[in-house]
Amino acid sequence: MITVQDVRLDPVDRRAWRGEEEISFSRKEFDLVHALIARAGDIVTREELMRDVWHASFWTSSKTIDVHLGWVRRKLGDDSRRPHLISTIRGKGLRFETE
Repeated sequence: MITVQDVRLDPVDRRAWRGEEEISFSRKEFDLVHALIARAGDIVTREELMRDVWHASFWTSSKTIDVHLGWVRRKLGDDSRRPHLISTIRGKGLRFETE
């Protein structure tokens, strides 16, 4: 079990919770959250996410990540304009915040 802030992730059973509420993620959404929360506090580049989540060594558009990230933020209740959980670090990548 991985817990950061009030988000818990069970990578073995592929289950997630925000507080006491269980969140239903698609396979890719779960993989995206797992990739970020496993390195909470660190910046994860889009290239790393494409490699680790989508198993692609290259890509031509970051739209795939942006769309999935939007769904994940919505399900977590994280406001993309003022995020408390997943921050976009312009020009670098994404970070799951530890506080």
